Amino acid sequence: MEFKLAVLPGDGIGPEIIEEAVKVLGAVGNRFGHGFNLNYGLVGGVAIEKEGTSLSIDTLKMCRRSDAVLLGAVGDPKYDDPQAPVHPEDGLLALRKELGLFANLRPVTVYPSLIDNTNFKPEVIKGVDFIFVRELTGGLYFGRPKRQWRTSRGRRAVDSMVYSEQEIERIVRVGFGIARTRKKKLISVDKANVLQSSRLWRQVTIEASRDYPDIDLEHMLVDACAMRIIQNPRYLDVLVTENTFGDILTDEASMLGGSLGMLASASLAGVPKEGSRTLGMYEPSHGSAPRRARQDMANPIATIISMAMMLRYSLGLTEEAKKVEDAVEKVMEEGYRTYDIMGEGRTKVGTKKMGDLIAERAGG
Repeated sequence: MEFKLAVLPGDGIGPEIIEEAVKVLGAVGNRFGHGFNLNYGLVGGVAIEKEGTSLSIDTLKMCRRSDAVLLGAVGDPKYDDPQAPVHPEDGLLALRKELGLFANLRPVTVYPSLIDNTNFKPEVIKGVDFIFVRELTGGLYFGRPKRQWRTSRGRRAVDSMVYSEQEIERIVRVGFGIARTRKKKLISVDKANVLQSSRLWRQVTIEASRDYPDIDLEHMLVDACAMRIIQNPRYLDVLVTENTFGDILTDEASMLGGSLGMLASASLAGVPKEGSRTLGMYEPSHGSAPRRARQDMANPIATIISMAMMLRYSLGLTEEAKKVEDAVEKVMEEGYRTYDIMGEGRTKVGTKKMGDLIAERAGG
């Protein structure tokens, strides 16, 4: 089969980790007889430098014409000035909004071979396997008004957390759907004791739950959830959250697996189903790490696992996705590690070597 993919390497370590994900994609494609037509574009800081905008119309059109989008990372310290008229992250937010990518899936899995490579007691994280369903196109990041201004008494700023019942309902239904394929338990994360948007979130979630009588629904305040992730992560299975809460909690949860370099991400325009063909953008959950760029150090595994999610959810290639995931686990079992997940008695490798090892096993 032939597929058309948009590839956006981005900034910092983005081009390096994307190169390894593409390498593994080629290996599994050769193994199963698939062809991938890759069209490269710019996003983020590199797009600002070369095109004057963090996301050009041409790049957006290319993404819309593709079966899926594979993204590296965006972010450049040159644009950290709050007064800058445009920021690299603007391109990422625009992609999510313009492509309608409202559902962000972030699986948190602790590989048995990495249990001793974290700051947690093995008995706490052994067997951890849960998934976040994060609303991605609403809330604080997109709400209006959003501005900063001066008054006679000094500077002020406002960001608005805005949600409609339609936005809430469609994301919690994704959560319920995924819960049906797992342990039939859904935790809805909010701050309903303080925020009006969270009170609406809880009301709509309860209303939607009537269509899923087989699912055990639990409501959990975001601060309690942050504690539960550390205290008893095995209690968790499927969590649905609004945008900002999901952003913060998933970064926290990544430490269970030892590193953000292990946390994959899929942003979808529809309900995820194995073997389906849903438009999606696939990227690691970490940032561009500019200090690690061009040093052959970055961990490409989160990007490679994200690519496997692309195979499963946007290209309908379930067996091929499993082959990539098994290859990653095999390399972990063999003791190969990048610097961020390095442990005693393990073999340290760089970005390229890690990609080579996974590609060899995925293509075999």
